[in-house]
Amino acid sequence: MSVSTDVSSTPINLYCNETPGVALCSSDDDDISETSSLSSTDFPVDIDESYIDNILLSELHQMPATELITRFLEISQVGSAHQDALNWMLKAHASYRFKPETAYLSVSYFHCFILSRPLQQGKGWPLQLLAVACLSLAAKMEETRVPSLLDIQLLEPRFLFKPSTVQRMELLVMSCLKWRLHIITPFSFLHYFVAKLPHLSPGSKNFILTHSSDLIISTCRVIKILAYTPSTIAAAAVLWVANQTIDGPKLACFHSRMDKASLKTLSSSSLYQGVVLVLEMVRGCYNLIRQSMPQRCRGEVLDAAMPGNCHAKRCCRKGFKSSQDMSPNKC
Repeated sequence: MSVSTDVSSTPINLYCNETPGVALCSSDDDDISETSSLSSTDFPVDIDESYIDNILLSELHQMPATELITRFLEISQVGSAHQDALNWMLKAHASYRFKPETAYLSVSYFHCFILSRPLQQGKGWPLQLLAVACLSLAAKMEETRVPSLLDIQLLEPRFLFKPSTVQRMELLVMSCLKWRLHIITPFSFLHYFVAKLPHLSPGSKNFILTHSSDLIISTCRVIKILAYTPSTIAAAAVLWVANQTIDGPKLACFHSRMDKASLKTLSSSSLYQGVVLVLEMVRGCYNLIRQSMPQRCRGEVLDAAMPGNCHAKRCCRKGFKSSQDMSPNKC
């Protein structure tokens, strides 16, 4: 795909018309907590069951068509440029201390675009441009402070794109998404599923919540995760971090609402014809996580010293490497 780098035309401004200093860098921002939106202080006592039902029903409609995912997963090994782009997005996300939702959104935008408009991976720059645009859009959706289009590229860049070029790619991504940038993520379900775990203290639940969030970010790099819905990813991540088994009799209520809500839609939906039961989907995602992630975090959840012992955050950042130690190419 050819992307114009001509900046003679008027730059496209995707921000509202507020004064930049007021919109992004107000002194009031100093009062804003830097903690994640999944902070332990936000753990709810009561969870709105009707809200969970609604997002379980609606998440299926945002999933790509099954045949697109199947075709994508059947392609020979994903190219290094694709993996480099994913690694760069997650590393930039960690560097700027963005919210967990920002990481998932950026990778979701990235894959939705590729599923509908495959890009050449040979030279690498088209996918890197797409990665920059997707991370920028996700940050604008979730963050209170958003780096400039130049600043967001400065972490180990192989290519450096002009802001006008990134803005054009942002428009292509939004058009591909039909301007529906607000999508359901696994983080929408974490509090609900953690609350379903039996016999855990509030402190242990908060710990599982935090490290399940880290694990979900880490699984963004696993291409096969595309086949699973956000609720399935959330359920599998919580079970994995808590060292619970899929078939535990005490966890029947854990899956019951997913079964009831999701199967109601699956029976009349063309999105997932012939799909197995929801429980099997959770089992498949759980096994994928088990195969893809180190085991060193498991079994430590109920340890008295668990915050110091668990390496979940290290797992998320492990494997991030610069593709090449070289000066960026300007595009």
